[in-house]
Amino acid sequence: MLFAKGFYFYYFCSNGNMMKKIALITGATSGIGRATARILAAHAHDVIITGRRAALLEETGQLIREKTGADVLPLSFDVRDIEQVQAHLGNLRGKWEKVDVLVNNAGLASGLSHIQDGDIEDWEKMIDTNIKGLLYVTRVISPGMVARGSGHIVNIGSIAGKEVYESGNVYCATKHAVDALNKGMRTDLAEHHIRVTAINPGAVETEFSVVRFHGDRQKADKVYEGFTPLYEQDIAEAILFAVTRPPHVNINDMLIMPTAQASTSKTVKKL
Repeated sequence: MLFAKGFYFYYFCSNGNMMKKIALITGATSGIGRATARILAAHAHDVIITGRRAALLEETGQLIREKTGADVLPLSFDVRDIEQVQAHLGNLRGKWEKVDVLVNNAGLASGLSHIQDGDIEDWEKMIDTNIKGLLYVTRVISPGMVARGSGHIVNIGSIAGKEVYESGNVYCATKHAVDALNKGMRTDLAEHHIRVTAINPGAVETEFSVVRFHGDRQKADKVYEGFTPLYEQDIAEAILFAVTRPPHVNINDMLIMPTAQASTSKTVKKL
């Protein structure tokens, strides 16, 4: 049985007990992924959280359990490695194997150079994480959704998937790929009643720039100087909105910008 309570939809067994949905969030050790796991756990989801930093993942899982009472399954692995993806996500058991919501959040920018000066290792890291990692996880999880005839995939893109900016060349290319993949997934999976959503943020103050500048916090801090950026909670709330629409509603594509940012090349600084 299904009934609405505000924006949120809950399923109940015949005995009246609430059946929580299962959400899988990649890259959940920090930033948007961590905030998304917390907000979904607070709104009728048990969560599978993944990330490479095992200690941070366990810490996040414990915090979610304490704050929300949700059940949490932390899985530490690298989405860039197909064997690790298959080993961890291809062998889910019990309730965990029925993933209702997949949030492909794991992604990064590495380096900021003109194309002729680009670092090949940076390029491979972005391509392997932002494109191949997303594909590996989707390939393992989506067949179960198809078999059940339901599910929702949320792909975290970027304003960089809509336009390009100087020195963003390969990062922008990977996020343009995410944009195309989102549309392709939507086309392929519609007949199976699976919803697919792209959430595309502008400037969000997370670890993003710290990673881009290889740990140089001084450079990273300058990215957000003089204006109010988006925060991880802003994006998590948008994801919650998308996945809690009634079954007949699909949010195809959402672009979210700070008020101060008009495009990748125009940000209004405070006087």
